Amino acid sequence: MRTLFLVSIGLFGGFWLGTTTAYAADEELVIFDWSAYNDPGFYQGYIEQHGDEPTFSFFGEEEEAFQKLRIGFEADISHPCSQSVSKWHEAGLLDPLQIDRIERWDQVNETMKEAFKIDGEYYLLPADWGTTALAYRADLVPEEDVQSLHVFVDPKYAGKVSIADNVDDAYALAYLATGVSDWTSVTESDLAKASAWLREAHKNVRDYWQDGAGLSQLMASGEVLIAWAWNETPVVMQSEGHDVRMNRLTKEGSSTWFCGYVDLANGPNDDSKVYDFFNAWFEPRSVEYIVNEWGYGHGNQAEMDKLGSEILVEMGLGPINVPVLAQKPMNHEIREQMIAEFELIKAGF
Repeated sequence: MRTLFLVSIGLFGGFWLGTTTAYAADEELVIFDWSAYNDPGFYQGYIEQHGDEPTFSFFGEEEEAFQKLRIGFEADISHPCSQSVSKWHEAGLLDPLQIDRIERWDQVNETMKEAFKIDGEYYLLPADWGTTALAYRADLVPEEDVQSLHVFVDPKYAGKVSIADNVDDAYALAYLATGVSDWTSVTESDLAKASAWLREAHKNVRDYWQDGAGLSQLMASGEVLIAWAWNETPVVMQSEGHDVRMNRLTKEGSSTWFCGYVDLANGPNDDSKVYDFFNAWFEPRSVEYIVNEWGYGHGNQAEMDKLGSEILVEMGLGPINVPVLAQKPMNHEIREQMIAEFELIKAGF
Protein backbone atom coordinates (compact mmCIF):
# COMPACT_ATOMS: atom_id res chain seq x y z
CA MET A 1 0.00 0.00 0.00
CA ARG A 2 1.45 1.83 -0.01
CA THR A 3 5.21 2.09 0.41
CA LEU A 4 5.19 5.79 1.22
CA PHE A 5 8.04 8.21 0.61
CA LEU A 6 8.02 11.94 1.29
CA VAL A 7 7.58 13.60 -2.08
CA SER A 8 9.10 17.01 -2.67
CA ILE A 9 6.84 19.46 -4.45
CA GLY A 10 7.90 21.61 -7.35
CA LEU A 11 6.25 23.96 -9.83
CA PHE A 12 6.15 22.42 -13.28
CA GLY A 13 4.21 23.34 -16.37
CA GLY A 14 1.85 25.64 -14.46
CA PHE A 15 0.76 22.96 -11.97
CA TRP A 16 2.00 21.99 -8.55
CA LEU A 17 3.38 18.54 -9.21
CA GLY A 18 5.70 16.29 -7.22
CA THR A 19 9.21 15.80 -8.54
CA THR A 20 8.28 12.17 -8.80
CA THR A 21 9.18 10.68 -12.17
CA ALA A 22 11.17 7.51 -11.60
CA TYR A 23 11.64 6.30 -15.14
CA ALA A 24 11.09 7.97 -18.49
CA ALA A 25 10.68 4.51 -20.01
CA ASP A 26 7.74 3.47 -22.18
CA GLU A 27 6.03 6.82 -22.68
CA GLU A 28 2.93 5.11 -24.09
CA LEU A 29 1.95 4.06 -20.57
CA VAL A 30 2.22 6.48 -17.62
CA ILE A 31 1.45 5.17 -14.13
CA PHE A 32 0.88 7.41 -11.09
CA ASP A 33 1.66 5.14 -8.17
CA TRP A 34 2.89 4.67 -4.62
CA SER A 35 6.67 4.74 -4.40
CA ALA A 36 8.48 1.47 -5.08
CA TYR A 37 5.59 -0.06 -7.03
CA ASN A 38 7.75 0.26 -10.12
CA ASP A 39 9.31 -3.02 -8.96
CA PRO A 40 9.49 -5.12 -12.17
CA GLY A 41 8.55 -8.23 -10.19
CA PHE A 42 4.95 -7.06 -10.32
CA TYR A 43 4.63 -6.75 -14.11
CA GLN A 44 7.36 -8.86 -15.71
CA GLY A 45 4.94 -9.97 -18.40
CA TYR A 46 4.52 -6.37 -19.55
CA ILE A 47 8.29 -5.96 -19.94
CA GLU A 48 8.54 -9.20 -21.90
CA GLN A 49 5.70 -8.09 -24.16
CA HIS A 50 6.88 -4.54 -24.83
CA GLY A 51 10.62 -4.63 -24.13
CA ASP A 52 10.48 -1.79 -21.63
CA GLU A 53 8.95 -0.70 -18.34
CA PRO A 54 6.13 1.84 -18.13
CA THR A 55 6.87 5.41 -17.12
CA PHE A 56 6.18 5.87 -13.40
CA SER A 57 5.48 8.97 -11.33
CA PHE A 58 4.95 8.69 -7.59
CA PHE A 59 2.71 10.20 -4.94
CA GLY A 60 3.14 10.15 -1.17
CA GLU A 61 -0.51 9.74 -0.15
CA GLU A 62 -3.90 9.62 -1.82
CA GLU A 63 -5.14 13.12 -1.07
CA GLU A 64 -2.00 14.48 -2.72
CA ALA A 65 -2.63 12.25 -5.74
CA PHE A 66 -6.28 13.32 -5.91
CA GLN A 67 -5.44 17.02 -5.87
CA LYS A 68 -2.74 16.66 -8.54
CA LEU A 69 -5.03 14.73 -10.85
CA ARG A 70 -7.80 17.29 -10.36
CA ILE A 71 -5.56 20.17 -11.43
CA GLY A 72 -4.31 18.45 -14.56
CA PHE A 73 -1.55 15.95 -13.87
CA GLU A 74 -1.81 13.36 -16.64
CA ALA A 75 -1.41 9.62 -16.26
CA ASP A 76 -3.08 6.53 -17.70
CA ILE A 77 -3.29 4.42 -14.53
CA SER A 78 -3.25 5.13 -10.81
CA HIS A 79 -3.35 3.13 -7.58
CA PRO A 80 -5.80 4.42 -4.95
CA CYS A 81 -6.93 2.44 -1.93
CA SER A 82 -10.51 1.42 -1.28
CA GLN A 83 -11.71 4.39 0.75
CA SER A 84 -10.68 6.88 -1.97
CA VAL A 85 -12.15 5.28 -5.08
CA SER A 86 -15.68 6.66 -4.73
CA LYS A 87 -14.30 10.18 -4.26
CA TRP A 88 -12.16 9.85 -7.39
CA HIS A 89 -15.14 8.48 -9.32
CA GLU A 90 -17.43 11.31 -8.23
CA ALA A 91 -14.77 13.82 -9.32
CA GLY A 92 -14.83 12.35 -12.83
CA LEU A 93 -11.28 11.02 -12.68
CA LEU A 94 -12.07 7.40 -13.61
CA ASP A 95 -13.15 5.45 -16.65
CA PRO A 96 -14.99 2.14 -16.09
CA LEU A 97 -12.89 -1.00 -16.47
CA GLN A 98 -13.28 -2.96 -19.69
CA ILE A 99 -13.50 -6.26 -17.88
CA ASP A 100 -13.58 -8.29 -21.10
CA ARG A 101 -9.94 -7.20 -21.58
CA ILE A 102 -8.84 -8.43 -18.13
CA GLU A 103 -7.82 -12.03 -18.74
CA ARG A 104 -8.18 -13.27 -15.15
CA TRP A 105 -11.20 -11.21 -14.12
CA ASP A 106 -12.96 -14.33 -12.88
CA GLN A 107 -10.04 -14.92 -10.46
CA VAL A 108 -10.29 -11.49 -8.81
CA ASN A 109 -11.40 -11.37 -5.17
CA GLU A 110 -15.17 -11.16 -5.44
CA THR A 111 -15.82 -8.97 -2.40
CA MET A 112 -13.16 -6.45 -3.36
CA LYS A 113 -14.22 -6.04 -6.97
CA GLU A 114 -17.94 -5.87 -6.17
CA ALA A 115 -17.28 -3.03 -3.70
CA PHE A 116 -16.72 -0.72 -6.67
CA LYS A 117 -19.43 -1.78 -9.06
CA ILE A 118 -21.24 1.46 -9.79
CA ASP A 119 -24.28 1.59 -12.06
CA GLY A 120 -23.39 -1.82 -13.43
CA GLU A 121 -19.75 -1.01 -14.21
CA TYR A 122 -16.53 -1.74 -12.32
CA TYR A 123 -13.99 0.94 -11.44
CA LEU A 124 -11.24 -0.77 -9.41
CA LEU A 125 -9.02 -3.76 -10.19
CA PRO A 126 -8.08 -4.94 -6.66
CA ALA A 127 -4.32 -5.47 -6.70
CA ASP A 128 -2.81 -5.60 -3.21
CA TRP A 129 -3.93 -5.90 0.39
CA GLY A 130 -2.42 -6.25 3.81
CA THR A 131 -2.83 -5.81 7.53
CA THR A 132 -1.97 -3.00 9.92
CA ALA A 133 -1.33 -3.91 13.53
CA LEU A 134 0.84 -3.33 16.59
CA ALA A 135 4.53 -3.99 15.89
CA TYR A 136 7.12 -3.93 18.66
CA ARG A 137 10.74 -4.62 19.60
CA ALA A 138 10.24 -7.93 21.38
CA ASP A 139 13.72 -7.82 22.90
CA LEU A 140 12.98 -4.48 24.58
CA VAL A 141 9.24 -4.51 25.26
CA PRO A 142 7.62 -6.97 27.70
CA GLU A 143 4.93 -9.07 26.05
CA GLU A 144 2.37 -8.08 28.67
CA ASP A 145 2.70 -4.45 27.53
CA VAL A 146 1.51 -5.18 23.99
CA GLN A 147 -1.76 -7.00 24.65
CA SER A 148 -3.76 -3.78 24.20
CA LEU A 149 -3.63 -0.88 21.76
CA HIS A 150 -3.63 1.43 24.75
CA VAL A 151 0.14 0.93 24.90
CA PHE A 152 0.20 3.80 22.38
CA VAL A 153 -1.00 6.18 25.11
CA ASP A 154 1.04 4.66 27.96
CA PRO A 155 3.39 7.37 29.34
CA LYS A 156 5.99 4.63 29.78
CA TYR A 157 6.56 4.79 26.02
CA ALA A 158 6.70 8.56 25.59
CA GLY A 159 8.89 9.34 22.60
CA LYS A 160 9.11 5.67 21.64
CA VAL A 161 5.97 5.37 19.50
CA SER A 162 5.40 5.70 15.75
CA ILE A 163 2.10 5.86 13.83
CA ALA A 164 1.65 5.92 10.07
CA ASP A 165 1.46 9.36 8.49
CA ASN A 166 -1.69 8.12 6.79
CA VAL A 167 -5.13 9.25 7.86
CA ASP A 168 -6.82 5.91 7.25
CA ASP A 169 -4.31 3.80 9.14
CA ALA A 170 -4.13 6.31 11.99
CA TYR A 171 -7.89 6.45 12.43
CA ALA A 172 -8.21 2.67 12.05
CA LEU A 173 -6.01 2.48 15.16
CA ALA A 174 -8.00 5.15 16.99
CA TYR A 175 -11.40 3.68 16.16
CA LEU A 176 -10.31 0.22 17.29
CA ALA A 177 -8.86 1.64 20.51
CA THR A 178 -12.17 3.37 21.24
CA GLY A 179 -14.32 0.33 20.53
CA VAL A 180 -15.25 0.72 16.85
CA SER A 181 -14.44 -2.10 14.44
CA ASP A 182 -16.69 -1.01 11.54
CA TRP A 183 -16.14 2.52 10.33
CA THR A 184 -18.76 2.41 7.58
CA SER A 185 -21.37 3.73 10.00
CA VAL A 186 -19.36 5.84 12.45
CA THR A 187 -21.03 8.85 14.04
CA GLU A 188 -19.76 12.32 14.88
CA SER A 189 -19.45 11.09 18.46
CA ASP A 190 -17.29 8.13 17.36
CA LEU A 191 -15.06 10.49 15.40
CA ALA A 192 -14.71 12.83 18.38
CA LYS A 193 -13.66 9.94 20.65
CA ALA A 194 -11.16 8.63 18.12
CA SER A 195 -9.68 12.09 17.59
CA ALA A 196 -9.33 12.63 21.34
CA TRP A 197 -7.54 9.28 21.63
CA LEU A 198 -5.14 10.21 18.79
CA ARG A 199 -4.35 13.45 20.58
CA GLU A 200 -3.35 11.43 23.64
CA ALA A 201 -1.25 9.11 21.49
CA HIS A 202 0.40 12.12 19.84
CA LYS A 203 2.06 12.94 23.17
CA ASN A 204 4.05 9.70 22.86
CA VAL A 205 4.82 9.86 19.12
CA ARG A 206 8.46 10.04 18.15
CA ASP A 207 7.64 10.12 14.45
CA TYR A 208 4.77 9.70 12.00
CA TRP A 209 6.39 7.26 9.61
CA GLN A 210 6.04 7.76 5.88
CA ASP A 211 7.67 4.63 4.49
CA GLY A 212 8.49 1.16 5.66
CA ALA A 213 12.24 1.69 5.31
CA GLY A 214 12.15 4.74 7.56
CA LEU A 215 10.14 2.92 10.21
CA SER A 216 12.53 -0.03 10.07
CA GLN A 217 15.47 2.28 10.72
CA LEU A 218 13.75 3.83 13.74
CA MET A 219 12.91 0.43 15.19
CA ALA A 220 16.33 -1.04 14.44
CA SER A 221 18.03 1.81 16.31
CA GLY A 222 15.66 1.52 19.28
CA GLU A 223 14.36 5.06 18.81
CA VAL A 224 10.92 3.52 18.30
CA LEU A 225 9.76 0.49 20.28
CA ILE A 226 6.02 0.52 19.51
CA ALA A 227 4.54 1.12 16.05
CA TRP A 228 1.26 0.87 14.19
CA ALA A 229 2.71 -0.82 11.12
CA TRP A 230 1.96 -2.73 7.96
CA ASN A 231 2.65 -6.46 8.09
CA GLU A 232 5.70 -6.03 5.85
CA THR A 233 7.66 -4.44 8.74
CA PRO A 234 8.19 -7.51 10.94
CA VAL A 235 8.67 -9.73 7.87
CA VAL A 236 11.47 -7.52 6.55
CA MET A 237 13.05 -6.75 9.92
CA GLN A 238 13.14 -10.37 11.05
CA SER A 239 14.89 -11.27 7.81
CA GLU A 240 17.50 -8.64 8.75
CA GLY A 241 18.02 -10.13 12.21
CA HIS A 242 15.91 -7.73 14.30
CA ASP A 243 13.50 -9.09 16.91
CA VAL A 244 10.47 -7.13 15.72
CA ARG A 245 7.14 -8.89 16.03
CA MET A 246 3.54 -8.05 15.26
CA ASN A 247 0.57 -8.67 17.53
CA ARG A 248 -2.64 -8.75 15.52
CA LEU A 249 -4.37 -10.30 18.51
CA THR A 250 -4.57 -7.32 20.86
CA LYS A 251 -7.92 -7.32 22.60
CA GLU A 252 -9.08 -4.37 20.48
CA GLY A 253 -7.97 -6.02 17.21
CA SER A 254 -6.20 -4.84 14.07
CA SER A 255 -6.98 -3.53 10.59
CA THR A 256 -6.92 -4.62 6.96
CA TRP A 257 -6.61 -2.52 3.81
CA PHE A 258 -6.77 -3.08 0.06
CA CYS A 259 -5.79 -1.00 -2.93
CA GLY A 260 -6.04 -1.42 -6.67
CA TYR A 261 -5.51 -0.02 -10.13
CA VAL A 262 -7.85 2.34 -11.95
CA ASP A 263 -8.09 3.47 -15.55
CA LEU A 264 -7.83 7.25 -15.40
CA ALA A 265 -10.10 9.33 -17.57
CA ASN A 266 -8.40 11.72 -19.99
CA GLY A 267 -5.04 9.93 -19.79
CA PRO A 268 -2.35 11.01 -22.27
CA ASN A 269 -2.43 7.68 -24.15
CA ASP A 270 -5.06 5.27 -25.42
CA ASP A 271 -5.82 2.09 -23.49
CA SER A 272 -3.81 -0.26 -25.70
CA LYS A 273 -1.18 -0.86 -23.00
CA VAL A 274 -3.29 -0.27 -19.90
CA TYR A 275 -4.74 -3.76 -20.06
CA ASP A 276 -1.38 -5.35 -20.86
CA PHE A 277 -0.18 -3.92 -17.55
CA PHE A 278 -3.29 -5.09 -15.69
CA ASN A 279 -2.93 -8.60 -17.11
CA ALA A 280 0.77 -8.77 -16.24
CA TRP A 281 -0.06 -7.81 -12.63
CA PHE A 282 -2.49 -10.74 -12.37
CA GLU A 283 -0.17 -13.46 -13.58
CA PRO A 284 0.58 -16.25 -11.04
CA ARG A 285 4.25 -15.20 -10.78
CA SER A 286 3.20 -11.69 -9.75
CA VAL A 287 1.04 -13.14 -6.97
CA GLU A 288 3.91 -15.26 -5.67
CA TYR A 289 6.25 -12.28 -5.85
CA ILE A 290 4.17 -9.84 -3.82
CA VAL A 291 3.50 -12.43 -1.10
CA ASN A 292 7.01 -13.82 -0.82
CA GLU A 293 9.04 -10.64 -1.39
CA TRP A 294 6.76 -7.93 0.03
CA GLY A 295 4.60 -9.85 2.49
CA TYR A 296 1.37 -8.44 1.00
CA GLY A 297 -1.69 -10.20 -0.34
CA HIS A 298 -2.84 -10.03 -3.97
CA GLY A 299 -6.23 -9.39 -5.54
CA ASN A 300 -6.00 -12.60 -7.57
CA GLN A 301 -7.87 -14.78 -5.06
CA ALA A 302 -7.58 -17.98 -7.09
CA GLU A 303 -3.78 -17.81 -7.02
CA MET A 304 -3.74 -16.72 -3.37
CA ASP A 305 -5.73 -19.85 -2.49
CA LYS A 306 -3.06 -22.00 -4.13
CA LEU A 307 -0.37 -20.64 -1.81
CA GLY A 308 -1.96 -22.27 1.23
CA SER A 309 -2.69 -20.99 4.71
CA GLU A 310 0.76 -21.59 6.20
CA ILE A 311 2.53 -18.87 4.24
CA LEU A 312 -0.34 -16.43 4.78
CA VAL A 313 -0.11 -16.89 8.55
CA GLU A 314 3.67 -16.49 8.36
CA MET A 315 3.27 -13.19 6.51
CA GLY A 316 0.64 -11.84 8.92
CA LEU A 317 -2.22 -12.30 6.45
CA GLY A 318 -4.10 -15.21 8.02
CA PRO A 319 -7.55 -15.11 9.66
CA ILE A 320 -7.80 -14.07 13.32
CA ASN A 321 -10.48 -14.25 16.03
CA VAL A 322 -10.41 -10.68 17.30
CA PRO A 323 -12.03 -7.53 15.89
CA VAL A 324 -10.79 -6.54 12.44
CA LEU A 325 -11.49 -3.07 11.06
CA ALA A 326 -11.61 -3.39 7.29
CA GLN A 327 -10.68 -0.12 5.59
CA LYS A 328 -13.72 -0.18 3.34
CA PRO A 329 -15.37 2.87 1.73
CA MET A 330 -16.87 5.13 4.37
CA ASN A 331 -18.96 8.29 4.68
CA HIS A 332 -17.22 11.02 2.65
CA GLU A 333 -18.09 13.81 5.07
CA ILE A 334 -16.68 11.89 8.02
CA ARG A 335 -13.50 11.08 6.13
CA GLU A 336 -12.99 14.72 5.14
CA GLN A 337 -13.28 15.61 8.84
CA MET A 338 -10.75 12.89 9.64
CA ILE A 339 -8.30 14.39 7.14
CA ALA A 340 -8.65 17.86 8.67
CA GLU A 341 -8.43 16.58 12.26
CA PHE A 342 -5.38 14.45 11.57
CA GLU A 343 -3.45 17.43 10.21
CA LEU A 344 -4.32 19.38 13.39
CA ILE A 345 -3.31 16.47 15.62
CA LYS A 346 0.08 16.07 13.93
CA ALA A 347 0.67 19.80 14.35
CA GLY A 348 -0.02 19.49 18.08
CA PHE A 349 -3.52 21.01 18.16
